[in-house]
Amino acid sequence: MADKPISLSKFRKTRQREEARKQADGNAAKFGRSKAEKLRDRQDAERSQRHLDGHRRDGDPEGE
Repeated sequence: MADKPISLSKFRKTRQREEARKQADGNAAKFGRSKAEKLRDRQDAERSQRHLDGHRRDGDPEGE
């Protein structure tokens, strides 16, 4: 048998923490983006907007 008694509540809490960590890691891989990725996407969008604005005709503010 075991040398030390096992606290079932501590065992249960540890198991729940591990399961929550696994789920969090899965969600991070599925939905998360790093700060660098968010910055790159924002810069790409700004660059695209500047490119379009640079090709806009004079006197045509809406591009119609």
